[in-house]
Amino acid sequence: MNKALIALAFGGLAIGMTEFTMMGILPDIAKDLQIEIPEASNLIALYALGVVVGAPTLVAFSGKYSPRNILLFLMLLFFVFNGIFAIAPNKVLLLTSRFISGFPHGAFFGVGSVVAARLAKPGKEAQAISIMFTGMTIANLAGVPLGTYIGHHYSWRITYAVISLLGLITFLAIYFWMPKMEASKTNNVLKQISYFARWDAWLMVAVIAIGTGGLFAWISYIAPLVTDVSNLPENRVPVIMILVGLGMFFGNIIGGKLADSITPSKAVIIGFIAMAMCLLVVFFIAHITYLAYPMAFITGMISFSIGSPLQMMLINNAKGAETFAAAAGQASFNIGNTLGAYLGAVPITLGYAYNYPSLVGVSMASMGAILAYVFWRKVVKGKMNI
Repeated sequence: MNKALIALAFGGLAIGMTEFTMMGILPDIAKDLQIEIPEASNLIALYALGVVVGAPTLVAFSGKYSPRNILLFLMLLFFVFNGIFAIAPNKVLLLTSRFISGFPHGAFFGVGSVVAARLAKPGKEAQAISIMFTGMTIANLAGVPLGTYIGHHYSWRITYAVISLLGLITFLAIYFWMPKMEASKTNNVLKQISYFARWDAWLMVAVIAIGTGGLFAWISYIAPLVTDVSNLPENRVPVIMILVGLGMFFGNIIGGKLADSITPSKAVIIGFIAMAMCLLVVFFIAHITYLAYPMAFITGMISFSIGSPLQMMLINNAKGAETFAAAAGQASFNIGNTLGAYLGAVPITLGYAYNYPSLVGVSMASMGAILAYVFWRKVVKGKMNI
């Protein structure tokens, strides 16, 4: 395997851990800072806001530099501000460093997606991108449970010190393994930003933000789903999360192969339809205890199979602004995170059981499939490989 792709996977691992570990150690942070959990949850929102702000901003103003240098800068930023977050002595510095630590997220995956596609053999671009996203799936499979364990039994600050160190390791891996690439001669700020003057760019944002919200409507409430509805003991929740992470790992690989085989847009349509069907099954069978285990794996696998196909759709549809589009896609993914969690909470606040957010997920994934089909009919026809 190309060592440069392994370096990108290290970045995916670090970024996946800094984003998702927060959910598992939120009570520990709240206790340490002597604040309520709802107030501590601002750290999750601040990171997502950092992703949305940082992704297009950093990419737009770094186009004149080589991809290798941009990636090095992004991981240096990641290393420094996650490190500051780990040792921050007051709330102001804690909140500020958490916000800025989200900046590299979308930009890294945006630049990394374009680099991975350039490093790939012809016809294997989506699979190369999926290798980078493998790091994020490993984060969910092993890194997040490990970080949560450290946060519970020792200190959340140690967890984020380790995450910061992973950023430094990624920086070194990119420095030694990433080949030097020339900056795109056609890259400029206006050309990058002008991509969003097109209606089809906003259609892609809607596809990602709404469709991927289906995943987050389900996974945001998976712990109470399996304890309150499936009647599993609380000590089985980590097992469920590992199965979800394992499913994501395989789904990421499958999604890359599928996108290279039948075109990314068709892979996305199939993926969203499969996600909607799977979440509907979850809604109806969640009360059957022993089925919670296989459904955690299957739902994680299907839901994460759309990651690399979506990135390829963005890259193929944004000639001349590929990096900006791919980074904006990550910002859209975080909007989906917020939308799914927020809308998934609505039936719960109305008094319905914890399997009802899955119905919200069915609606969002179905809408994602419809929007992806519209994109295919209106944009892809007449173009190749989108």
